[in-house]
Amino acid sequence: MAVSSPAVTRGSDISPLDAFMRRLLRLPPGNDPGRTAEKVFGTSLLISSVRCLLTYVLLPLLKPVIDLSGGVGPVLGLVIGAVSGTAIVFSMRRFWRANHRWRWGYTVLGGGILVLLVVQAVGDIVALVS
Repeated sequence: MAVSSPAVTRGSDISPLDAFMRRLLRLPPGNDPGRTAEKVFGTSLLISSVRCLLTYVLLPLLKPVIDLSGGVGPVLGLVIGAVSGTAIVFSMRRFWRANHRWRWGYTVLGGGILVLLVVQAVGDIVALVS
């Protein structure tokens, strides 16, 4: 008798809210049982680490050079924000695809960061237009 993994969710076992999130993230029904929670978290952590190093270490060091070229800062902010938002959405998809137990926590955290990225993008667009 085979024992199913607790991480594997059958179509009828998921809540309506989980089903909504899976549709929103455009994930197929079911899970990807080949992906372990550690692998999913490790991949997401690697992507976030690279993004944070660029955003909070490299770019502040290059800010004086970027500011001399005029108008590049907002454009660079929009590009980095788009890359960051995409990375967050892909990380959410990985968490949901693996049915990770912290998928909702990561979704709330990632969603909050996405809202902040949108606010920053509006500020960058206003800086470009004015």
